[in-house]
Amino acid sequence: MRDLVRMERIEKRFPGVHALKGVGFDLRAGEVHALMGENGAGKSTLMKILSGVYQPDSGRILVEGREVVLPSPKAAQDFGIGIIHQELALMKDLTVAQNIFIGREPRLSFGRIDEARQNREAAALFAALNIDIDPRRPVDGLSIARQQMVEIAKALSARSKVLIMDEPTAALTDSEIADLFAMIGKLKSEGVGIVYISHKMDEIRRISDRVTVMRDGEYVGTVEAAETPITRIIEMMVGRKLGDGAVVVPDLRDAETALEVVGLTRGREIRNVSFSLRKGEVLGFAGLMGAGRTEVARAIFGADPRAGGEIWVHGRKVDIRSPADAVKAGIGYLSEDRKHFGLALGMDVSDNIALASLSSYSNRIGQLDEGAMRRTARDFIARLGIRTPSDRQEVRLLSGGNQQKVVIAKWLLRNCDVLIFDEPTRGIDIGAKSEIYRLLAELAAEGKAIIVISSELPEILKVSHRIAVMCEGRLTGVLPGGAGTTQEQIMQLATDRSGLGQGTRQEETA
Repeated sequence: MRDLVRMERIEKRFPGVHALKGVGFDLRAGEVHALMGENGAGKSTLMKILSGVYQPDSGRILVEGREVVLPSPKAAQDFGIGIIHQELALMKDLTVAQNIFIGREPRLSFGRIDEARQNREAAALFAALNIDIDPRRPVDGLSIARQQMVEIAKALSARSKVLIMDEPTAALTDSEIADLFAMIGKLKSEGVGIVYISHKMDEIRRISDRVTVMRDGEYVGTVEAAETPITRIIEMMVGRKLGDGAVVVPDLRDAETALEVVGLTRGREIRNVSFSLRKGEVLGFAGLMGAGRTEVARAIFGADPRAGGEIWVHGRKVDIRSPADAVKAGIGYLSEDRKHFGLALGMDVSDNIALASLSSYSNRIGQLDEGAMRRTARDFIARLGIRTPSDRQEVRLLSGGNQQKVVIAKWLLRNCDVLIFDEPTRGIDIGAKSEIYRLLAELAAEGKAIIVISSELPEILKVSHRIAVMCEGRLTGVLPGGAGTTQEQIMQLATDRSGLGQGTRQEETA
């Protein structure tokens, strides 16, 4: 296969940071080339250089064998290079066709936009991609998966030969991922080269032909995806071996019950859910998208009202009507959307850690003891291994894994006995995931009662002492953790629409 792109000896520095150190990368026509590495490895910087957002300090870029300069995203587009960012950049109030051709609209006489032609050309693009989307429909009404397909059509409308996809499946369901992979397969068959950035190891094996790994701004190596074990790719990424880490299930039969939920109900989202959680236990919640896992967590935390049910903490019935009530009862909730609901991105690490405990640092006239706040923050930075230049660093500048640790520190400072982690490793790299797993185990060993909600079955199996499985708002079963439980057993319960409620019987004997 011929090279579409070759990047040689790319260097890039930012103030105080040597982001890229002589990095090389190549992409062939008709292949999916996965670009992998931990957060901060330099993947995004390299792709921003290829897409014209940044300019390299040195090195050269060749497109189809010819050396080029890419001073802007428009210049990159002119050379057939398109990028689909993780954060989609569509204008929600415009139609699908208007988004695809924005800035390149076909015109009638006197400069008027030819809406009919624009719609026809958008429809032709979707037909070629085997996608059923009405070009006249406003983007705001589309699912995230459909919006992503509009972004792909937009890139291809500019005759892109190179397509860069950054974490394209982060917010997609399994069926939507299957549709996306089918589209990628079609693009490959037409000779489009795709750079695929993802932290999901199972996807890399399914979709990519080659894998290039970066670490600390340097090129580590390129391997054939089909011939290279996942463990080898992980070792290349982190520079060390990560243990298999099958969870060791402690004997908690005599442990105190920290949380008991009885008959929790909220319309069709939560249907008579009951379970218990002991001190020192990690209870995983598994299920397909829309099963009701997050809804259960939000109802327990008081973020959403519940129609019925009881919540008991340490044997005492509590009336939780708001998050403030939950925090007062000793329950902390780490939302799956940490950037919107867990962090104040414009504030620094110290302020974020203290957010849920400000009253502890206030005197009688409301003044904050910032010195005490900073000392506490530095203690948590050291304890949790938060990688930050200082406690004064703005949280928005930290990697995803370190942002997650800041949220954990916030709830540990509040001394919550029950911690609910909703998708704790979403969007963070494999090394940071390993650190979060280690931290979960340490918190459980200290006696914290932990709920972990995750869409990744290997993750659920890796961290959970027991696994509660939901389907369509019901708890369909509770499985033991450890080596004896399989993904197939979880999926059987996750697709059990009989509503027989096996979970209650299993819960009583678990």
